[in-house]
Amino acid sequence: MAAPSFRLQEATIDDIHAAFRSGQLTSRQLVELYLARIDALDKQGPEINAIITVNPHALDEADAADRAFRERGEFIGPLHGVPVLVKDQLETRGLTTTFGSAALKDYVPDSDATIVARLRAAGAVILAKTNLPDFATSWFGFSSSGGETKNPYVLERDPGGSSAGTGAGVAANLGAVGIGEDTGGSIRVPASFDNLVGLRVTTGLISRAGCSPLVEFQDTAGPMTRTVRDAAILLDTLVGYDPSDPYTVAALHERRPANGYAADLTPDALRGARLGVLRDAFGADDDPDSGPVNRVIEQAIADLRRLGAEVIDPVRLPNLQEYIAETSLYLHRSKYDLNRFLAARPTAAMRSVREIYEAGQYHPRQDLFIQIAEEAPEVPEDRADYFRKLAQREVFRRELLKLMADHELDALIFPDVQVLPPLRADLQAGRWPVLSFPTNTLIGSQTDLPGISVPAGFSPDGAPVGIEFLGKPYDEANLLRFAYAFEEETGHRRPPESAPPLPGEP
Repeated sequence: MAAPSFRLQEATIDDIHAAFRSGQLTSRQLVELYLARIDALDKQGPEINAIITVNPHALDEADAADRAFRERGEFIGPLHGVPVLVKDQLETRGLTTTFGSAALKDYVPDSDATIVARLRAAGAVILAKTNLPDFATSWFGFSSSGGETKNPYVLERDPGGSSAGTGAGVAANLGAVGIGEDTGGSIRVPASFDNLVGLRVTTGLISRAGCSPLVEFQDTAGPMTRTVRDAAILLDTLVGYDPSDPYTVAALHERRPANGYAADLTPDALRGARLGVLRDAFGADDDPDSGPVNRVIEQAIADLRRLGAEVIDPVRLPNLQEYIAETSLYLHRSKYDLNRFLAARPTAAMRSVREIYEAGQYHPRQDLFIQIAEEAPEVPEDRADYFRKLAQREVFRRELLKLMADHELDALIFPDVQVLPPLRADLQAGRWPVLSFPTNTLIGSQTDLPGISVPAGFSPDGAPVGIEFLGKPYDEANLLRFAYAFEEETGHRRPPESAPPLPGEP
């Protein structure tokens, strides 16, 4: 039987590898196709502006993969020849890494972040580095180094941050898969806003070595993909202990299925699953920003029931917003963590938050970065309430796990964000300060619990909405299984109209 004809639009890792094996495609040809899309759509056409830096060695990396396949007749690894978009928060050897900051526009690391090294070892091609707000200090897509990124579904709306460029780029098919980073929701917010799958793992499963921090014990990198299976394939590559990151001792307790995360996916995983609807995480039905989100999520809940899940609705945590506020530590930790990271990089042009702030080398709408520079202590312990807030994280975590235990739940479900992707004009007018933006992704981030965002549908004007499954520690396998079953049945993923196939594109 002849192999199915390869199509670039929405191509998965499996599609790409099937085309390699059948001889329809080489990695070089694939990279050239994606580079053509970046050229036509990122700085021209809709001007999505997802990419900060294209890797000038991408074709050489693709050639090396093709050569290895010709000589050995087998793939280098599970990501052989796959072009990956990497958030510019992760250091890449020999390739400019700005962390979204104009102050670091000429910084070129001499080594890879651990997960970039893992990607390369698995055979991936590092295609490009993607835009992000300065040092990942925003939910939104503007930065002093890369300018403003658009949402490819509704160009007047924001793509979500801080992994804005990865979200918009993967959504617009500018690369096969992407890597983001999530401190408070920076994978799941853009996944929700850009109609993607985004996974935040139990903190410590994936190394953060070579990734600029924001709150050290909340930070984690992770996959951003168009399908759940691609996210699982990436996760199988990324997870593991790294002596350079002490937090990855968590990976020694990982509960990976025997054959890996990707092999464990099944379309009937929701049958009998007990899911609790956390109603305290919903906005008001009559709010013009929250109402459309709620209507999409209500349909998703109905779909989950139809797929055999036992939906417990509601489960309540009435003081949810108080817990979120009490466990927020950006204005306690971030200056300290960033200063330590920058000070350890002798070739960086500026090596402290204060130096960058005093030089004015930040985007003027980065309100959280400004607050960190002006208000955060040099040492977290200098704030009288620091240890109380640390203790509240454990109380918050215990309350969520008790909620799951009391209702015998496999996961909690809620909208990733209570409102639609903001209009860029509203952001320019200062409508949504970072610390008061109503994102539910903070729930998992501030309790070290894993969460996955999966496309749930669209608002009437075509803005994507994501639903989050929040699980217990080390329960990534079940979250992926639930998301896969939901995705397989509902099929809400579709490419944006602003980024159609190019003339002559397969």
